[in-house]
Amino acid sequence: MTEDSMPIIRVAYAAANFKALAETLAEKLSLPLQDASYNNSEGYDYLLEFTEQGLVLRPSADKGYGSIFCDFASSEHSHRRRHGGGNGQAIAKAVGVSGKFAPQVLDLTAGLGGDGFVLASLGCKVCMLERNPVVHSLLADGLSRGVQAGHEYRQQGDDELEQVISRLSLLEGNAANYLSDLVDKLVGAARKQGKEQDKERDKAPENEVWRPDIVYVDPMFPLRKKSAKVKKEMQAFHAIVGIDPDADDLLANALAVARYRVVVKRPAGAGFLAETKPNYSLEGKSTRYDIYALKKLPI
Repeated sequence: MTEDSMPIIRVAYAAANFKALAETLAEKLSLPLQDASYNNSEGYDYLLEFTEQGLVLRPSADKGYGSIFCDFASSEHSHRRRHGGGNGQAIAKAVGVSGKFAPQVLDLTAGLGGDGFVLASLGCKVCMLERNPVVHSLLADGLSRGVQAGHEYRQQGDDELEQVISRLSLLEGNAANYLSDLVDKLVGAARKQGKEQDKERDKAPENEVWRPDIVYVDPMFPLRKKSAKVKKEMQAFHAIVGIDPDADDLLANALAVARYRVVVKRPAGAGFLAETKPNYSLEGKSTRYDIYALKKLPI
């Protein structure tokens, strides 16, 4: 596979009891189905495979890294949820989480839901949007297993994971199209309802258009040209998803639909989205959060 070519992806299943799921997904994604008995790694770059772990993205042997899958019950997510720093985390400060305010967040570039899960663990309701069908499938499978794990944990007396997962929702679609449609709906609603848009949050009438408090954007950017290995998830995502050349186009409509602010996650040293300077930024060693403030957060 050359740098500019699309990877070859096949859907597979590790055991016969997963065959029906694999056939359904292969048809949905218009990808070829690979029989479980066919173990030759030649002829594909990635397998989207149903296993006992769940749906995994398994690279061919020459990639040099292992399978990728979404697991909200993993030790990594549990540790971040319990010991990640709470409201003191940079992402919490960026979106405005406080002891009195847990915003509703529209995550336009969900990926495998890592940032969405962190925000949900802080009390935010997060609507995640993912346009790549392979990534969306992995995330949807992870959410499904997260619901099951949360239920099992609750039966053991721990309902925290179940509560966190309940704050996450997932949509599949193009962020630019979604924002454009939402802008049209908000404009139409404003014309029809006048000042009804200012009613108390979460107590709006059924015909009022949902509007996120915060729009969160974490676009894909070119891989850093360093000798150190970029973590496997990012290598795979760059191969399958590529970069987001239309990310700059999201900012104007994101600002039109957000109630309080738009937050853009960028690598440290990167330029501003759409070459538009934010009101302020939160700088980290490798990551920066650019905050485009619209009005003061509730206190």
